[in-house]
Amino acid sequence: MTSTTPISKGVMLNAYPDSIGANLSDIVTMLQKPEFKDVFSLFYVLPTFFNSDLDRGFSIIDYNLNEALVSKEDLKALSALNIQLKFDIVLNHLSVASPQFKDLLKHGAQSKYKDFFINWNTFWMGTGKKNADGVVIPNPSFLNKLFMRKSGLPILKVPFSNGKEIPYWNTFYQKIIQNTIQVDALKDIEGLSLAKAKLICEKINMAIQNKEDLDALDFADCTSMKPEIMKVIQKNNTYLGQMDVNGNSELVWDFYGETLQKVSDFGGKILRLDAFAYLHKEIGKTNFFNKPGTWEYLERIKKIAKKNDLMLLPEIHAEYGLHLHDEVAEKGYYIYDFFLPGLVIHTLEKANSSALIRWAKEIVSKGYKTVNMLGCHDGIPVLDLKGKEVNNIYNKGLLEDAEIEEIMETILARGGRVKNLYDSSGKKISYYQVNATFFSALDEDEKKLLLARAIQLFMPGIPQIWYLDIFAGKNDYEAADKGGEGGHKEINRTTLSLKDIEEGLQTEIVCKQLDLIRLRNTSKAFLGSVTINDSSDSKIDILWKNDTTTAHLKADLLTLEYNVFLNE
Repeated sequence: MTSTTPISKGVMLNAYPDSIGANLSDIVTMLQKPEFKDVFSLFYVLPTFFNSDLDRGFSIIDYNLNEALVSKEDLKALSALNIQLKFDIVLNHLSVASPQFKDLLKHGAQSKYKDFFINWNTFWMGTGKKNADGVVIPNPSFLNKLFMRKSGLPILKVPFSNGKEIPYWNTFYQKIIQNTIQVDALKDIEGLSLAKAKLICEKINMAIQNKEDLDALDFADCTSMKPEIMKVIQKNNTYLGQMDVNGNSELVWDFYGETLQKVSDFGGKILRLDAFAYLHKEIGKTNFFNKPGTWEYLERIKKIAKKNDLMLLPEIHAEYGLHLHDEVAEKGYYIYDFFLPGLVIHTLEKANSSALIRWAKEIVSKGYKTVNMLGCHDGIPVLDLKGKEVNNIYNKGLLEDAEIEEIMETILARGGRVKNLYDSSGKKISYYQVNATFFSALDEDEKKLLLARAIQLFMPGIPQIWYLDIFAGKNDYEAADKGGEGGHKEINRTTLSLKDIEEGLQTEIVCKQLDLIRLRNTSKAFLGSVTINDSSDSKIDILWKNDTTTAHLKADLLTLEYNVFLNE
């Protein structure tokens, strides 16, 4: 099946279904306002659109509509606004609450899905030794090749119905919730009287409420029973986690086929492949974009996507110097311009456009098809800007390391939070991203935000706009502090009420952005070609031309002033 509906080259909104008001219906209400007429042609709806339980949607339970936030009427209303949809498929993992993992927990080796996920010990069998916790530690020659997204081994030990704990591969988030227990839960422990059971129950529940280390609890004359008591506590825990799926299982590929058909039926036209580069795993190779396995998987997904009239957008964060973006683009895929956010901040803070212009010219000369952004649901990328040594040759980054550090320190000084990467021993090896609203990263300077938006909209690629940036959202420290693990991301995910929207529409910073976005979304000039004109480092000069229609941006970084010249 060939594509029947061309993908819009207009502007894309990016939000959760409940980023505005209480649900997707409230976002539709916002988009139906006259101020938003012709502003967006695309909408990247984040994955709480589906049923999920962790990592704000990226721990998928199933790809059915989350009816608490989304209705079929919402989808019809978006279609009536001529807004195409972009969704995620999280290729690398599924929630422990997914039907597949629940079946595995219930039936163990007899489960239809016994090979759907990756038993860590089975995968690494014969490559290392088990530690005291019964977890295979691969030999250093294998372990040191792993790319860690969190400290410690990428596993979650899951208790099965037979009482055994089995480690499963868990690259990303996990959360173990210790629940309070009832006295009845201890009734089967031989020799434990009801009176002592009540005292132990009270002690355990108090420790859970105070978030104390349960292993350190002293059960006095019941110490000999502690192992059985701890088993009861453990069995009562709630386990959440994004469990890596096994790309070698045909059931996984059947699941992908069903999922791509679902998202197409929901009206999806673009499919973002989240965490696809971690899917292919092979002993002796890195677990991030190993080759040729990752390419083989990507081509297999591409065939399924073509059947369902879906354009693929592989999501990959890697150092510029590794040139993976080059490889993905050469295969004909759209790529994310994760370089732009940091380059724009550097450009505005230093009043120097040289690095940004070099990147813009590279996009044009190499014919990259990109989706770009400033803010997003995640952080402001910094790792992506770096250089990288490949085959003993150092490939330069888009910025020097000292310049990247300066961007980070600037954003952190303005209240941002940081996300790191780790080696196999749990040691931090690199900054990954900084979390802040883009407005706060720019010191909450409205002139900087407007110029940043103008630059983004004139850059090559499909512009993706984070909802909070339109309304000059500021860092949400309370949400970040309450968020626990992964809470750093909540600093840039504040829910806006419809009243906030009405008040924002009375402000210059919002209205001017909407005018710029509408221009980018509707002018035929942006369906033509772009020229990055030479100018001094303190200026930016970008021209779009389509036949006789032109749109021309001229900006002065010293004054933060810009002009847009439109000829239709």
